[in-house]
Amino acid sequence: MGKLRPGGGESLAPGRTGRPHPLWNLLLLLWTLLNCGLGGSAQGPGEWTPWGSWSRCSSSCGQGLSVRSRRCVRFPREERCWGDTHEYRLCQLPDCPPGAMPFRDLQCALYNGHPVLGPQKTYQWVPFYGAPNQCDLNCLAVGHAFYHSFGRVLDGTPCSWGSQGLCVAGRCLNAGCDGLMGSGAREDHCGRCGGTNDSCLFVQRVFRDTGAFAGYWNVTLIPEGARHIYAAHRSRNHLALIGGDGRYVLNGNGEVSPSGTPTSQDLLLQVLLQEPNPGIEFEFWLPRERYGPFQEQAQALGWSLRQPQPLEGEPQSLEPQEALAAFPTRTPKPTPDPCPPCPDTRGRAHRLLHYCGSDFVFRARVLGHLRQAQETRYEVRVQLVYKNRSPLQSLEYVWAPGRCPCPPMALHREYLLAAQRLVNPDGTQDRLLLPHAGYARPWSPAEDSRVRLAARHCPV
Repeated sequence: MGKLRPGGGESLAPGRTGRPHPLWNLLLLLWTLLNCGLGGSAQGPGEWTPWGSWSRCSSSCGQGLSVRSRRCVRFPREERCWGDTHEYRLCQLPDCPPGAMPFRDLQCALYNGHPVLGPQKTYQWVPFYGAPNQCDLNCLAVGHAFYHSFGRVLDGTPCSWGSQGLCVAGRCLNAGCDGLMGSGAREDHCGRCGGTNDSCLFVQRVFRDTGAFAGYWNVTLIPEGARHIYAAHRSRNHLALIGGDGRYVLNGNGEVSPSGTPTSQDLLLQVLLQEPNPGIEFEFWLPRERYGPFQEQAQALGWSLRQPQPLEGEPQSLEPQEALAAFPTRTPKPTPDPCPPCPDTRGRAHRLLHYCGSDFVFRARVLGHLRQAQETRYEVRVQLVYKNRSPLQSLEYVWAPGRCPCPPMALHREYLLAAQRLVNPDGTQDRLLLPHAGYARPWSPAEDSRVRLAARHCPV
């Protein structure tokens, strides 16, 4: 056997003297790594390889997904890496052309004419949105009262009609402000994704000056780059905004800008006094680098941004009538509705009666309506089907008798509807009819639960 020399530190192979063989050194090094470096237990998780490149978008138009992946490298006793092997981000392409087949419809159509439930019978398939998991490929057999689930939809499929969420690995996820699906990242008040509001300052004041005469009074300068602008008052006075060109502006071209959109120019907030000013509260978030110039501008204008502008000496290019039209603070009184009140249709008995006796029960958004002499036609987008005896399209017309249907439905609101199928004897008209005093209730989670409960009590 090899022996240790007195005072030496090398171990020699059997039958050898002098310097050790290089292979022996290599074996010794591996033994040291395995026994000393790893120890007898796991030292922590493995390590990820760098992310790969992003894939092409899953769609050729509209919204889609890109994916990238990475691998976990670990020794046998190490824990798995913490995190996900795949990462998905939203890719936004130009809108799809009119008439293009939606992605979910295309996936259902792949099974058209193929035997699915038996060797003989084949069907035509369209999407079905009434199933519990919206990220399963649930398809309705055209002309039949059943649907079939073909497993998960492909990644990047919209979860439902009108939803911003996309299906990823069987889950409905939304994109954060960083574009990553399911990240939950949001913009702070400064407009920074995932920020903590530390790159901007919050300006909040109350303007209490009372003018000596009726007319325009300056309230405050709102600098370019301000976000989340808010102004409020409780009086018959009117607020107005003036842009850098001296014209009154309101959310740009008559369109309401979403909250958080930064201003692209300096704005002047004014009040048109018609009675004493009880106080005008205003606030906004301003980037830190703009706060100093904002104070200097305010002081240069005297913080006499409060210099009055009487009606007799109107500023150039300013029309008080424009301010009144653009910034009304009072809601005009609605014109009387010529329709008589509808009968009371609340209660569990009414819900059961119409749910069990109807051919269709579905959730829909009202897109438009056309009132005629003897009937009203609603155009609706079907969003969720609870009950149907024949297929429903994504866009349907629902007809209600009379020019004043009961219950009435408002534009751009969502309702739970119970409708009947009305087919003329000659088969020339096939309509969805909402009976007078029927079931059309504003959709809510509570109403959703009630209608699902009603389904259990209908006779088979």
